[in-house]
Amino acid sequence: MLHRLAIRDFVIVDALEIEFGAGLTVLTGETGAGKSILVDALQLALGGRGDAGVVREGTSRADIVAEFDAPPGLAGWLAEAGFEPDSGDGGSAGRLLVRRSIDAQGKSRAWINGGGATIAQLREAGERLLDIHGQHAWQSLTRAPAVRAIVDAYARIEAAPLAARFVAWRAASHALAAAGEKQGDLERERERLAWQIGEIDKLAPGADEWHELDAEHGRLANGQSLIDAAGEALAAIAGAGAGAGTESEGGAETFTARAIDALQAVASFDAHLAGPIEALQGAQAQLQDAAHTLAGYLGRAELDPARLRALDERLSAWLGLARRHRRPPAELPALLMQWKAERAALDAASDLDALRATVAEAKAAYDTEARRVSMLRKKAAPKLADAVTGSMQQLGMAGGRFEVVLAPTDAPQSFGNESAEFLVAGHAGSTPRPLAKVASGGELSRIALSVAVVTSEVDSGADALGTLIFDEVDAGIGGAVAETVGRLMKQLGAGRQVLAVTHLPQVAACADRHFVVAKQASAGGARSTVDAVAGVARTAEIARMLGGEKLSSTSLAHAEEMLASSAEARPASMQKASR
Repeated sequence: MLHRLAIRDFVIVDALEIEFGAGLTVLTGETGAGKSILVDALQLALGGRGDAGVVREGTSRADIVAEFDAPPGLAGWLAEAGFEPDSGDGGSAGRLLVRRSIDAQGKSRAWINGGGATIAQLREAGERLLDIHGQHAWQSLTRAPAVRAIVDAYARIEAAPLAARFVAWRAASHALAAAGEKQGDLERERERLAWQIGEIDKLAPGADEWHELDAEHGRLANGQSLIDAAGEALAAIAGAGAGAGTESEGGAETFTARAIDALQAVASFDAHLAGPIEALQGAQAQLQDAAHTLAGYLGRAELDPARLRALDERLSAWLGLARRHRRPPAELPALLMQWKAERAALDAASDLDALRATVAEAKAAYDTEARRVSMLRKKAAPKLADAVTGSMQQLGMAGGRFEVVLAPTDAPQSFGNESAEFLVAGHAGSTPRPLAKVASGGELSRIALSVAVVTSEVDSGADALGTLIFDEVDAGIGGAVAETVGRLMKQLGAGRQVLAVTHLPQVAACADRHFVVAKQASAGGARSTVDAVAGVARTAEIARMLGGEKLSSTSLAHAEEMLASSAEARPASMQKASR
């Protein structure tokens, strides 16, 4: 339910704030006063199109804030979208605060519960909060998608599952068709991949083998140099004859030991020699380790010409394939895996039997859902027609008849196997015709109102739209029919919030709350004001709507009579709420 609307510098409104309540609220005023500005502002706040033209002349930006008593069903959407809930006054549903501003350059910003939001998110929230029927609402009833949406809403049909199955079926069909057209190309590509894979498969390259082969080849190719260098190093450490196993005659290890012995002989006379002795002892230990390691290396090292030839051959084959396919040698294993994956994908794409099975499965899933949707539509269509027909009888179209026609489509569609159209007979004995061919604007408005009344009562659950707005849908209506319109709107207001912009005194008299919109001229230009009226002021406004600006005793008496009649017809709980 809409709780509060605050507007600043919007079109010809400088600043106003209105609090709304349950039941039926009407906005009235003279022609040109800007009665629909509030509806326009609310639409803008909930993601409607806006530009710099909505900013009041001479100001920097327009600001609209709308506060709702949010339905419980909105909590999940808020959490998923990342918006913090607002506990409001502690109610279980909480509050939803929506704000939008547009500056003089046309730049728009939006917030939901204080967090930055996109225009798309505003629209999503709006779709869950209210439904607006404009004065040309009947026009949408002539468009097939809108008609189908009304029927589906009345039948409680979710369109998304059927649309998803249709998309899956079409995608599978396209894949099968593409595979059939490209069978020749696919087979040639598969043969090419098979030859390339076979060529590299003969080499059977391991994932890290290239680096291991390269390192081993380097060692064997330089084997004699490695042995000579190790022997020379060992001789330098352990002595000239170390490599041949003779006694050391003066290697680094020997000279280090002599240095340690010389210093230790005099170390007791000067403590400063302890440091050099310790360092020399560490060097001696490291030299001994190095000598041991080099001796072991020389013991294992040998020249292996046969292994070197084998490595030469494998590296040559590896390099040849790498050059042929213009890849670094180390990438050959990954390239082989890539080609095998591509071949597997081609095998799947060229498996027409598997693709046909996928198409059949997707088609069956679509058909199952489409039949379910068709059954629900066929069940709901006559009920919707009867309900709207009954409403038409109350709106001055006695004998009129409303029909919902479901016609099979030429081919399955994302929405199912049938289209929907509304037919209307304006009076008894006439043949129902498409709504677009009904000439009377008054009849069209009444039919649109009937549809709105009937469909708005479909869902009364927790996720039902809380606010229904009628923006001058009563154009072309008067007399007793106007009284019926007022009663219908009041009837709707008993179970949900209804806002109506109206020029009919009969509708205004049925309201639980009444606001008057007026345009005032000033030095800074025209501006609109909105004021709540009750008591004498409300009687005067309804008298004005009945008889013009000059209030007569007759029009005032008639206005008082209308208000009294409406109060008597209103349930006691609503009478109390309107005081």
